[in-house]
Amino acid sequence: MKGRGVLLCGSIAAALVAAGAALASDPSKEKIAYTAVGQANAKAEILRQLDLGRAWVGGSRKPDVSSAMPCSYKPKQNDLVLIGAAESDWREPGLEIDSEAQVLRTADMVRRDWRRTILAPQVVPCLRHGFQKSLGASGTLVSFGRTPFPRVASLTQAFRAVIKVKQGSSTVPVEIDVVGLGAGRNEITLTLTGLVAVRKGLHTAELRLARKLTSRMRP
Repeated sequence: MKGRGVLLCGSIAAALVAAGAALASDPSKEKIAYTAVGQANAKAEILRQLDLGRAWVGGSRKPDVSSAMPCSYKPKQNDLVLIGAAESDWREPGLEIDSEAQVLRTADMVRRDWRRTILAPQVVPCLRHGFQKSLGASGTLVSFGRTPFPRVASLTQAFRAVIKVKQGSSTVPVEIDVVGLGAGRNEITLTLTGLVAVRKGLHTAELRLARKLTSRMRP
């Protein structure tokens, strides 16, 4: 995957953030009450360089807990309490992997959030709208929808977007996979963006990483 000469453009990163933040929940209406334990758990549940290899650059960054669903759908969130949040973003030529972890006060809050922001029928058209809007004139959304994924956590759901990004006088097909994982009080969003030409390796990597992150979830 190295040396392919294609770096992910800003429009893809914007679309990635829009989808990942929406899947994690709509924190703009959650109650934020970070605790030392909640923050420690969230930080333990994101990707590290050792999970990927020395070729990857990036690291932890401040999670955006002000993001909302990228459309008119506004699921109820004011009965949820966020006690921990962390995010990391890693890149190498042609690939980007983002992981975001949120810890809620109770497991019941996670189940409620999952029903509203993952399973609700409004979610797919909402996220599709978010991708289209984020890409603007620099890309075209080819397809977006739910996609099968092994049940590595008690709550598991994956989404896939295929887009075409302008690179000079040509277009490059890019795939964005967003995997939502939930267990206990924990929610993790794993987003992998890469060239369609290397999608087989991308799919293998996302399953391995999803299993690794699931194993780090605390009760």
